[in-house]
Amino acid sequence: MAHPAWNEDTGGAVYRSRDPICNLRIRVCLQRVTSTSLLLQQLQQPSCQPGQQLISLATLGSHNTASGYRPEEEEEEAVIGWQEKLFSQFEVDLYQNESACQSPLDRQYHQDILKLEKSGGRKNYRIFTYTDHDRFTNMEEHCKRMTTSTQEAPSYLAERMANVRRRRQERKPMEGSVFKSRIVTWKPSEEFIKNNHVINTPVQTMYIMADLGPQDKPGHGDCEHVLCTIRVDSNGVITVKPDFTGTKGAYRIELEGEKRELWKYTLENASAVVQREEEEREQRVFKDLYSRHKEYLQGLVGSDFEMTLPGSLRLFINGEIVSAQGYEYNNLYIHFFLELPSRWSCPPSQQLSGVTQTCATRVIGKDRVAFFSFPFTLEVFFTQEDELEGSLPQWPVLYFEVLSLDFWQRYRVEGYGFVVLPATPGTHTVTVSTWRPVELGTVSELRRFFIGGSPELEDLTYTRVPSTFQGDRLSRFGFRTETTGSVTFRLNCLQQSKAFLESSSMKKRMQSVLDRLGGFSQQGSLYSVLEAFQRARRRMQEARESLPQDLISTSTAQL
Repeated sequence: MAHPAWNEDTGGAVYRSRDPICNLRIRVCLQRVTSTSLLLQQLQQPSCQPGQQLISLATLGSHNTASGYRPEEEEEEAVIGWQEKLFSQFEVDLYQNESACQSPLDRQYHQDILKLEKSGGRKNYRIFTYTDHDRFTNMEEHCKRMTTSTQEAPSYLAERMANVRRRRQERKPMEGSVFKSRIVTWKPSEEFIKNNHVINTPVQTMYIMADLGPQDKPGHGDCEHVLCTIRVDSNGVITVKPDFTGTKGAYRIELEGEKRELWKYTLENASAVVQREEEEREQRVFKDLYSRHKEYLQGLVGSDFEMTLPGSLRLFINGEIVSAQGYEYNNLYIHFFLELPSRWSCPPSQQLSGVTQTCATRVIGKDRVAFFSFPFTLEVFFTQEDELEGSLPQWPVLYFEVLSLDFWQRYRVEGYGFVVLPATPGTHTVTVSTWRPVELGTVSELRRFFIGGSPELEDLTYTRVPSTFQGDRLSRFGFRTETTGSVTFRLNCLQQSKAFLESSSMKKRMQSVLDRLGGFSQQGSLYSVLEAFQRARRRMQEARESLPQDLISTSTAQL
């Protein structure tokens, strides 16, 4: 019967399993097909008989060749479990001597080999394994070329990684020597770094190996070949390279050298099949586990969604002080606080003020920019009162001041500004220009430059409308200021109110929550009118500046 074709596909296969990996079993069958030395011996005969022109196929069968192989040794089968250790002849010879054992793992292998000798020796002859704890690296995985170019050179990282977790190939017994270890090596050499570097990876690896060397020289490192590589991660993903043979042909290994012996092997999944009753019981356990986890999560979240009181509004602000630019001095920091008008409140644990870190500036374009990226969170409530339903309520305002601090601990006020919190939900990016007060003459500027300090506002609300002002008109005549830089804010606003729920149930279109709380729509309309007026005024000024000067002077003279 002819043998099936060889399996040339040595690529890996990926499997996913929810079963414990300790149940994995792999059956490996290794067989020597022929020895080319026998073929060479037949070809080198001086003459053949007249009727014998072809070599008989019987000569390629099982014979006692010069290599010393016996028929019972030319085929081996083993069923290997996950991370099951099968010692090779090299490891048996190495770990038999206790003086060669340096690590706790080496000493454990020494005890295991002594137990094997007492029980009659190891059962495997050519097939053995390297577990995840062994110092072994498959060099063929690191020496593969990524391109077809003959001039391809491995990168620096590939060369370094090729030396990671290499097995000690030339370990000799050290009789009479005492192993000394130092906890700290102050000047590690390159060889020390290579030998002590360990990859910290969640993937566990196991190698199924074969010792295909001659019988008189067992355990030679050059005769070790990788039959299969198994990798398992914590998610239950199993990678087998090469894949299980199944109905495909066997894999082959052709040795180098004069003999060029040919070996074949097959890989089969020998794991026990789960019974139907056990599978159903496992499904019920998983279903019960998932349902309990779902109940646990629901207990943490709660079944009742927290709602606000009727006629009230909850406002969440997840804000960020992004950057500040255009200021004279370096090492900036910002002090800010939130002013709550009447009918606004906040939880007792809510902080309404804060100070950023000191941030150095960097030159971008023509400006010096300080990137703060300082986050803050605000939670405030508005309660509508029936007797004041027709009045125009005020919206919370965020006041801030920009200061600088130099190496000599001299601080200076760089600017004042304010931000009215957006009345619409969503993400808003606001850039606020600032100013600072100045005095007449050069004395104050010299004092600011040499010893620090500058005119300051006693009340930061003076940047807008002071909280203590009760008149009809606010005059700042005679107050001298100077424009400085600008601060950029990013505000993510979230509003919660029962008015949204009522609008959704009644299927009415509502532009904002202000329309349902009464009075707020007037404020929104007022802000819209003011913004439209400012835009029209800027457009008119830009158009006026673009006109020729003689035309402007002629129109002015006619007026």
